[in-house]
Amino acid sequence: MADYSHIYLIGIGGIGMSAIARYYRFKGYEVSGYDKTPSDLTAELQKEGISIHFEDRPDLIPEDVGGTLVIYTPAIPESLGEMVKVRENGYKLLKRSRILGEITRGKRCLAVAGTHGKTTTSTLTAHILTDSGVGCTAFLGGISKNYGTNLLMSHSDAVVAEADEFDRSFLQLYPEVAVITAIDADHLDIYGDISHVRQAFKDFASQVSGRVIAKYGIDINAEDTGAEVLTYHLDNPEADFHSENASPDNLGYFSFDLVYPGGVIRDVKCGVPGWVNVENSIAAAAICLSYGLEPEAIRKAIGTFSGVRRRLDLHLNTPGLSYIDDYAHHPKELATAISSMRDIFPGRKITAVFQPHLYTRTRDFAEGFAEALSGVDKLILLDIYPAREEPIPGVDSGIIFDKVTAPEKVMLRREELMEYLETEPLDVLVTFGAGNIDRFVEPITKMLEARL
Repeated sequence: MADYSHIYLIGIGGIGMSAIARYYRFKGYEVSGYDKTPSDLTAELQKEGISIHFEDRPDLIPEDVGGTLVIYTPAIPESLGEMVKVRENGYKLLKRSRILGEITRGKRCLAVAGTHGKTTTSTLTAHILTDSGVGCTAFLGGISKNYGTNLLMSHSDAVVAEADEFDRSFLQLYPEVAVITAIDADHLDIYGDISHVRQAFKDFASQVSGRVIAKYGIDINAEDTGAEVLTYHLDNPEADFHSENASPDNLGYFSFDLVYPGGVIRDVKCGVPGWVNVENSIAAAAICLSYGLEPEAIRKAIGTFSGVRRRLDLHLNTPGLSYIDDYAHHPKELATAISSMRDIFPGRKITAVFQPHLYTRTRDFAEGFAEALSGVDKLILLDIYPAREEPIPGVDSGIIFDKVTAPEKVMLRREELMEYLETEPLDVLVTFGAGNIDRFVEPITKMLEARL
């Protein structure tokens, strides 16, 4: 990196790209970039001194070809004018995943992989290391509510990385310890079928040097890796790491005993509600115990964890009116989140707003989405957020809607949502999705607060 003075990021507003931007800004480089859409995250980067523009402007790329490293995300189309200029003019051009691999090389990399659950687990792992005083550098797939950022910096040799399976990005990482939370069919536009997804995770496991901690039941074993293979689970006593005596309080916050190969950590209290966060805590504790942290430091830190923005993110919570926002965009994630909310809000009416993400994902998992969303009392289904994709004939939200068996359901355009909610009687409201549904969080919260 000594050859470069400027880091330019194409797609700088993405959650993974923005962490890289912050990292190089912290290291003293000139950092700038392009993104298609302004967001709260790009506004935060601009406040931190990073120059960002939102039009395809090849002329704004630094002219110093030899002194500029260009980093891009695979979500960016090759036809973008800025990509064309960079390729035609000889700039050094690397994917975000390659850069993350380079940053973690030679460090004690602690990675969290899995088709869901990895953001909360990696953020909690980073919090435990930070709260304990050991410290870590962490590249997170969400904004930590404890620290208000997706990047943590430290002089510690520990680097916590969210290992993303999209575009096989995680194969750039060579962790010392890795957790694998789930292997479900996803990103089939990249992998084609579930067998190729499973093989990619096996390839990832083969790159781990010390210990793989897989969710109990996942097909990762000693033949797949030279690392030690252990398992974790919410409450299965056959798993190496699991809970005992787990019970929620009246707000859905769990206490439990954490069983691990060396003993038991008694009376662990989760700082965030829902049974899913017991399981996330077990996985994060397994990483930190493997790294060498003291059990008492782990117990204390789990209790002070505030969660991640857009992961069971509680914005309003009263006995008669509550609002949660969640990033869930895969059927398994939706089912898990809805199940956790039934624990947190027993006996209350749950109304869910869901914005499907990607035409291909909607096409591939329409039945799974319908089954998961049938678990709420009322569904408000929005049109598909396309992200990087062009429309697919015959694929729209209706292919989910028609199969949903929830007691009440309605399909709306995104621009109709706020007016609809203003007159809707609500008890527990949740917004789900990975698109731009997060733009509704602030106006919905204000609208609901006005009802109190």
